[in-house]
This record gives sequence, C-alpha cells and structure tokens, in this order.
Amino acid sequence: MHHLIICRNGDTPMKWKMSERSLFAILLRSPWWVSFLLVAVISTVAFALLPNDFKFVGVLSSFPFAVVGTIAAWRQRSQLSSAEAQALQNAMASMNWREFSELLTKAYVQEGYTVTAVPPSDGLGDFLLTRQGQTTLVCAKRWKAAAWGIDNMQTLLSEKEAHGASHLMCVSLLVTPNSLKKFVNQNQVTWLAGQTLWALVASIYPNTSRPKNN
Repeated sequence: MHHLIICRNGDTPMKWKMSERSLFAILLRSPWWVSFLLVAVISTVAFALLPNDFKFVGVLSSFPFAVVGTIAAWRQRSQLSSAEAQALQNAMASMNWREFSELLTKAYVQEGYTVTAVPPSDGLGDFLLTRQGQTTLVCAKRWKAAAWGIDNMQTLLSEKEAHGASHLMCVSLLVTPNSLKKFVNQNQVTWLAGQTLWALVASIYPNTSRPKNN
C-alpha cells in the first residue's frame, strides 16, 4: 500500500492511501517500460488527433506516467531476472535451518542491523533485529511452511510485545496466504517473500551476487 502524508502547521497528519487497484499502483508493480509505452501512446495520439493549439497539452498529460515509470525503474533496478530468482528460490528451499539462518543474519548485518538470536525456548520468534532504536521480531524458521495459522500469528504478536519489539516480520518462500492477508494488514506484519526476500539475500548468496549500486 502506498501512502501520502499531508499536514499543515498545528494539524494532525492525515495519511492518504493509494488503492492497490488504482492505475498508478498497478503500473508501479509492472515492468517500468509499460509506463513509458503509455507515454509514447498518449503523445502519439495527441499529435495525431488534437488541434495544434492543444497538442502540447495532450503530450503534457502523459507526464504523470513518465514519473511513475521513472519510480518503477528505480525500484526495479536491482531486481533479479526470472532465472536468477528461480535459482535463488530453489537454493533457499533446499537449505537447512542453520544455512538459511546464517544467510539471513549476514544479509541483515550488511543492511546495518544488529542481529540477536532468540532462544527456541522463547517461542516462535527466531531473531531480533535492531537499528536506529527500532526492534523487529523475526519469525524465519517456518520459511518453507505451506500453512501459517492465525493462532501462530497471534502467538508471535504476543512474543513481539514480550520482547519490546515495535515490528513483527515473517519470512517465507511463499506469498502471504489469503487466509492471513487481513490479519497481516490489520496488525502491520511485514511478510518477507518474493522479490523483497531475493533482493535482501542476493548479494550474500554467491550465485546471485551483484555489485552494489553507487
């Protein structure tokens, strides 16, 4: 979900949410070139069909799509190719817990977090990530699990409070289950999967290591 925060001096900030089904939200999730293709189409149609006095205005109407395309291109600059992503997904699926936990730990240390292992006897949480005074409880040992129950999520929320953490993150090889989407959104749980997970560990995993952007 995309947010826009608007406030004036003395006002309480108002957060406006962009609908996931809006055209701009869909374009942000689409390949960057789709937005620029729309720019080309709108500009071509404007030059071909509009009177001379309105051609410039017609072309200018494509500007928002150019902005969205630029944002999408920036976000997608470090995304893995389909082949790289599938190779990394398969590699993580074949790892044991020691290998996967080491991969995550190295990735988060590289991102500037302090990573503290949570004893198994403390519950379902596996790590505490700390950076800039913010702490996140991470549940990662169920990264291969096909099913996550509401009861497990409620337990994790209780553990988050017990550890004094401000955020909860679940790491999975699968996208958020439909049965949990409402719970995850309502409780602001970060579900780490797909491109976000791949991007986190790609620089650590040898077969997908890439130079960092300057």
